[in-house]
Amino acid sequence: MRTISFLQAINEALRQEMERDETVFLLGEDIAKMGGDFGATRGLWQRFGSERVKDTPLSEAAILGVANGAAFVGMRPVAEIMFADFITECYDQIVNNATKAHHMFGGQIKCPIVIRTACGGGFHAGPHHSQSIEGWFMNVPGLTIVAPSTPYDAKGLLIASIRDDNPILFLEHKMLYGKKGKVPEEPYIVPIGVANIKRAGNDVTVIASMKTVHDSLDVASELEKEGISVEVLDLRTILPLDKPTILKSVAKTGRAVIVHEASKTGGPGAEICALLAEEGFGHLKKPPKRVAALDAPLAFAPGLEDYILPSKEDIRKAILEVMRS
Repeated sequence: MRTISFLQAINEALRQEMERDETVFLLGEDIAKMGGDFGATRGLWQRFGSERVKDTPLSEAAILGVANGAAFVGMRPVAEIMFADFITECYDQIVNNATKAHHMFGGQIKCPIVIRTACGGGFHAGPHHSQSIEGWFMNVPGLTIVAPSTPYDAKGLLIASIRDDNPILFLEHKMLYGKKGKVPEEPYIVPIGVANIKRAGNDVTVIASMKTVHDSLDVASELEKEGISVEVLDLRTILPLDKPTILKSVAKTGRAVIVHEASKTGGPGAEICALLAEEGFGHLKKPPKRVAALDAPLAFAPGLEDYILPSKEDIRKAILEVMRS
């Protein structure tokens, strides 16, 4: 099996799904001849032409409006929102149209759209190009939020998302685009809604997503030398959560630390803590801890951005705190 980057895995998934199904098409800002701001659609305009790889005006609302309309008449659009921060411009199209259409029209309409977008900090790109947005959408019924952490999962989950009949928000952390891993050449599916135990352990469960999965794995390796066995659970799908896998892991370890880059208030950690309180309280030896971004806008200044975002040291401290008897 060859080794390719996260970004190449995304590109390959798009190409193979466009080859398989002629109703799949792409739209977004500078995705055609330029190949996208990060290069995720590079080469696809040359291969499939402007009918299936469409540059759009600088209007996120228009991108999602067109995507919704196309999906309603049987197409499978994959819309790229260049930076996740600007998804607020198409919030209404997602929340009030895409996610409700199937229910509003008695199941006569499907809305199979995938909204790909680059999220996350670490580039020192400032408050409009660095945010993690999963918390903004976690209470939207009808929406699925997919968030891979590896090239293998990126390809398999994107193919699964394109074939799904429902609107999917597909999050790609910018700091993972260059990450490499083993990826099969042939198309395959990673099931949506299924979390993955990236590292088995017995003392504490760390529940993470996207870049924080890798940070958590690094911390787990360090703590193993100190005699602490850390289980790292990769959510892969943030909405809906894989409740059985989360509860089973915490039942084994008795302790939980939830890590994400979204702001702490109202983020995935809050929902997972509520899940543990309602359905896993009897398994907990200690109250769970959340490691998240501060409730503050991301800063341009590198030092300030690093202060706001969760760090490996923050993860380590949280694990040691829940390990104290």
